[in-house]
Amino acid sequence: MGKASEYILTLHCPDRPGLVFAVSQWLMGYRCNIVASDQFGDLDTRRFFMRIRFSGEVALDVLRSSFTAVAAEHSMTWKLHPSDYKPKVLVMVSQYEHCLADLLYRARVGDMPIEIVLVVSNHTVTRYLVTAFGIDYMHLPITKETKAGQEKKVLAEVEARGVDFVVLARYMQILTAETCAALPGRIINIHHSYLPSFKGARPYIRAHERGVKLIGATAHYVTADLDEGPIIAQITEPVDHRQTPNDLVALGSNIETQVLARAVRYQAEHRVLLNGARTVVFQ
Repeated sequence: MGKASEYILTLHCPDRPGLVFAVSQWLMGYRCNIVASDQFGDLDTRRFFMRIRFSGEVALDVLRSSFTAVAAEHSMTWKLHPSDYKPKVLVMVSQYEHCLADLLYRARVGDMPIEIVLVVSNHTVTRYLVTAFGIDYMHLPITKETKAGQEKKVLAEVEARGVDFVVLARYMQILTAETCAALPGRIINIHHSYLPSFKGARPYIRAHERGVKLIGATAHYVTADLDEGPIIAQITEPVDHRQTPNDLVALGSNIETQVLARAVRYQAEHRVLLNGARTVVFQ
């Protein structure tokens, strides 16, 4: 007996009877063992979603080749990955360090299953932090005239470095529609409020002015519509009249690191499947 390898299969397709059986039968054909399985049938969209982790003594290319026929028969959109693969991540940041520092530390100590291959910033404030972790750093200053050209450089780095997805760790620039279209479902942003409330600038000031009793943060996919992409994760914390705007900012920064880390982990572990303007997240 050889050593078993572990894989993660994700898929979505039109919902109909027999889908779980079809996947299970395929796995049985290779004497694979199911380690964990999650599935969801959306009654509104009539689509079926599945994430299954399994082990077996069979090569990845063999599995991918053979599953093509199963997927075609059921009109499945699917991906198959080794469970121990660490996705390559490009992080973009402006001047706030908290989300970036958290991701760098989690990746370094093995708490986050990602490999950060490049950090891009339109400022130089975080250069010292990134280089201390031994990670490549690229300074790309942005103006209205250079924005499109600079983003093309980022896309070139994504291609050259084999980047799996991009994380905006408080990157205070709006990406062009062209960049969003080039990486659908592959750019994660952290929004420093609980969407859809208080989008745009100074969210904590405006939240304080409204006397909110909850603040939070939202991690979502980036689309051409500002802060309207499919939501991946959200966290809230109760507040009251005693909190000043500065208190809200401090609490909000902590929430932002938590929710971004959660979303990045979900993405890295192939737990997020797009469902139109929403997501299915197998936690």
